[in-house]
Amino acid sequence: MDTTSRLIMLLEVVEQGSFSKAAELRNIDRSVISKQISKLEEELGVRLLNRTTRSFSLTAAGAEMVKKSAELRLLLQDTVQMAENYHQEPRGLLRITSSSYIGKYYLLPVINDFQKRFPQVNIELRLDDRVIDMVSEGFDLAFRVGEPRDSSLIARKIARNRMLILATPQFIETYGEPKTMADLAELPAAAYTSNHIRFESISYVDDKGKHQEQPINPVFRSNDGEALLEKVLSHTAFCTSPAFFFADHIDHTQLVPLLTHVSLPDYSAMYAVYPHRDLPVRTRLFLDAARHYIGEAIPRWEHNIPGLDKMYQPK
Repeated sequence: MDTTSRLIMLLEVVEQGSFSKAAELRNIDRSVISKQISKLEEELGVRLLNRTTRSFSLTAAGAEMVKKSAELRLLLQDTVQMAENYHQEPRGLLRITSSSYIGKYYLLPVINDFQKRFPQVNIELRLDDRVIDMVSEGFDLAFRVGEPRDSSLIARKIARNRMLILATPQFIETYGEPKTMADLAELPAAAYTSNHIRFESISYVDDKGKHQEQPINPVFRSNDGEALLEKVLSHTAFCTSPAFFFADHIDHTQLVPLLTHVSLPDYSAMYAVYPHRDLPVRTRLFLDAARHYIGEAIPRWEHNIPGLDKMYQPK
């Protein structure tokens, strides 16, 4: 028996409250437990237990060893589970929640490919723009824009979120092209709104490096990205939006970026959120697949926007 095994045995003695109960747990003789604890004390060169005929108490060193032994046992359990995950075929139900737009345009392609690779995994995708309680509603993963308010949840950044100011060529022809941020206040805007978010202005950094807010004039509001897109494509409003909403429509014929010389701070990033660090294999593999599909360094939607790397850059 090695030192690690003896430390776990010491922990069991303390948890069970006696040598006899620890021996029963392992289905071995009490004397074996006693002998192994004595060997552990010899190896460490310190007394761990004060023993009497009927009881024992921990020394200061023993209390510290028990604390570390509990951490060691947990680490060993995690290590074994990690190893098992690598050779287990993922199976079972994976419950995912996300906002409607992210789910339809960025998760469904991942889900379709994932279930071809792992047909034993069933997936439930709940599309909901409200922020739900993952734990009480039993979800394994959530994909959201912005970090969760619940500090007990674990958030992993998936991709950055660049901001854009967009309009159609026909809109520019009708209303004129804005030359400054102040010009936007006079133009009709389409703005995202929800229970938690309401766009009333556009954040930007001025020529002196100071953060400013430019009020806008929303004539149309919606909590749905596709509705906002349709409004902008009707040539009756401009829109400020995270890049992932409208990336496939940005070219010289549909949507044109406005005021690209202005420095716009990034919007809140896209995050994957989960309730526990110890992820089942199906959850971990799906998270890896989503990260690979969306792209962490440069999100896939940015590849569809010509010249984005030169737009809205810091001064």
